Amino acid sequence: MRRARRPPRGGLPHGGRARLDPPRARPGIGLARRRLRAPDPARGDRAGAGPFGGYGRGGGRGSARGDPVVRKFLAIVGREWRAYFFSPLAYVILAAFLLMNGMIFAAIVSFLNTPGAPKGQALPFLFTNTYFWIFNLFVVPIITMRLFAEERKSGTIETLLTSPVSETTVVLGKFTGALGFFLTLWAPTLVYVLILRSQTPIDLGPVAAGYLAIALIGAYFLSIGTFASTLTKNQIVAAILAFAMLIPVFSAGLLESLSNDPGKRDTLGYLNLWDHMEEFSRGVVDTRRVVYYLSATAFFLFLTTVTLSAKKETP
Repeated sequence: MRRARRPPRGGLPHGGRARLDPPRARPGIGLARRRLRAPDPARGDRAGAGPFGGYGRGGGRGSARGDPVVRKFLAIVGREWRAYFFSPLAYVILAAFLLMNGMIFAAIVSFLNTPGAPKGQALPFLFTNTYFWIFNLFVVPIITMRLFAEERKSGTIETLLTSPVSETTVVLGKFTGALGFFLTLWAPTLVYVLILRSQTPIDLGPVAAGYLAIALIGAYFLSIGTFASTLTKNQIVAAILAFAMLIPVFSAGLLESLSNDPGKRDTLGYLNLWDHMEEFSRGVVDTRRVVYYLSATAFFLFLTTVTLSAKKETP
């Protein structure tokens, strides 16, 4: 007997023809053939490659951490802080600074223990003593000498400038990192103020004005040092250049006392840092002084950005 032919698996409907589904859409019409949309930071898309690319955890649309410019700026600031505090030189500077201010604080306490000593004239000495200016004159070039000189010597400046970050962001990030370290040096001196306040009445207004002057003058000096660091690949040369640029600024008060020309004396008096600090330490905050320091700081940061852009264009 002949075997009956087995029907195909799954069976066919009556008539022997398979039932076909409606034809699918052509691939060209679907989404699979479309070009991928380029990431757009304004829409909150993830950024691409590069030293500052990609959003960190928690960064989202509309948040500060999600803003690409803010993220890159904070990344540079954090990088500079790590470079400072992972270096033994930072702790040598901090130890020397605390030793100097400890000696000044001991002199203030000794002055206050003198019978009949005017109590209100002791604390301003913390801001107006000669050691304050010597410290700024020598330490600020040391703080800023590595900002760009080290990057140029190691060859990482090209990577930094070719990444999706502007020269302005790089300059502001490095400057802010240096300023933060400078202000950190002064933070322990607040303990001296608290100790003196517990022993004798102290007007906190002049104290706050004195610390404001420290921040303004420090920013001014650091902007000069940052500019000097872009001019060479050698850190020692950068420190010497910054020191040479600070000498005329530092010497304006001395030149004022030596000049006999009233016009020159007025000009030099406007630039006299010694008189400015004495005014601030008495609690006098002159807006002209504030504008001067902010304008001078912005000017040197602008020069730094221009110099950095010119070196970027130079092959």
